[in-house]
Amino acid sequence: MFTGIVTDIGEIETLTPTAQGQLHRLRILCRYDQTGIADGASIACNGVCLTVVGSGTTGDRTWFEVDAGAETLGMTTARHWKVGTRLNLERALKIGDELGGHIVAGHVDGIASILARDNLPDMARFTLRTSRELARFIATKGSVTLDGASLTVNTVDDVTFSVLIIPHTLSVTTVGDWQAGHEVNLEVDLMARYAARLSEMK
Repeated sequence: MFTGIVTDIGEIETLTPTAQGQLHRLRILCRYDQTGIADGASIACNGVCLTVVGSGTTGDRTWFEVDAGAETLGMTTARHWKVGTRLNLERALKIGDELGGHIVAGHVDGIASILARDNLPDMARFTLRTSRELARFIATKGSVTLDGASLTVNTVDDVTFSVLIIPHTLSVTTVGDWQAGHEVNLEVDLMARYAARLSEMK
């Protein structure tokens, strides 16, 4: 489990397709302490929970390796990742950690497309579109996870919604790089999903 609070920005150093293109081995550079990264640990990479299969250091940077399988490549923006791609990173939540965002599973539900970016004084507003299936779980003032960042929904209009990004988030995540036309990983709020399911069963 995660909180949607990005703790580092990683960079893909190598990407090796294996198993007839159904699996990608990624080596990601970061600034985490390598001694604290165990094989089998979970790290959210742009909101995708991936399992560490190896780690080490190169120069003053730590690296870790993960595998992205066919489902991940099919359902997330991982299919577009390449060497040099920057990724929002978050280590798995530990008991006793501060829950600064909201409960995030790291299981991406789908993709949202950025329709517009409006630059405001020190802030930015993004308007995004998603599928009708996922839009029903998105509510004004509710939470969404976009590329691993926990964000508050500003407005909702049918299958489009907007988020307003503060300067801190723009500076410590990859959100500052977003532009119209980009695709981002979307995980809807677990509470909204469960509430909708309970309503359907009445």
